[in-house]
Amino acid sequence: MAVRERKFFVGGNWKMNGSKASIDGIVEFLLQGPLSADSEVVVAPPAIYLSYVRDKLPATVGVAAQNCYKVEKGAFTGEISPQMILDVGVQWVILGHSERRNVFGESSELVGEKVGFALTSGLQVIACIGEQLEEREAGNTNSVVAAQLKAIADHVQDWSKVVIAYEPVWAIGTGRVATPQQAQEVHSYLRKWLSDNVSNTVGAQTRIIYGGSVKGENCRELADEPDIDGFLVGGASLKTGFINIVNAKE
Repeated sequence: MAVRERKFFVGGNWKMNGSKASIDGIVEFLLQGPLSADSEVVVAPPAIYLSYVRDKLPATVGVAAQNCYKVEKGAFTGEISPQMILDVGVQWVILGHSERRNVFGESSELVGEKVGFALTSGLQVIACIGEQLEEREAGNTNSVVAAQLKAIADHVQDWSKVVIAYEPVWAIGTGRVATPQQAQEVHSYLRKWLSDNVSNTVGAQTRIIYGGSVKGENCRELADEPDIDGFLVGGASLKTGFINIVNAKE
């Protein structure tokens, strides 16, 4: 059986930014593009704007929630469920982002449970993993990301609905980016982990994208690495230069 080619994937995580007026500006530059047909593009606005953004963008651009909980409904003030996300026409969710883990205290176990429930509910998932600076400096990068990936893998049946985002915490929003070689080294390790612990097919076909201070100036060099299948972009996704990142493989 031929191995399915991994389509380049670029996500724009808007984090807690935006207003209807500023979103209109982002929509305008996304519509003007041009966006490479060889890249899958998904943007993640704050939850309150999910319907607004989905209605404004063409179906060729995906929309993601930035988070969801592990049950369908209930007494969980402030949370949203996969069913609510689907109900407003959105197909994706980001889970396990380092800010959810390190600012809001989400454990790898909770992230894994949330990934599993989102998938069985019908969402596609961008699942984030990554080490902190002290973990990298102690030489523990591989063990940290492997443990985080295992907590996710334990809850995944259909890997075609999952994109793994490797985000070294020390490079997120800091302006400090992993070198292409540093990023490739971890991506290669993660792909081997999937091959060894899930299946060779999953290892070969799962998209592993990089996040951490990705900009127009460094995206092409990163995209040239064989195991980097795209990007999860933060602040740069709010600006017109996001188009250059989407088109990094051209």
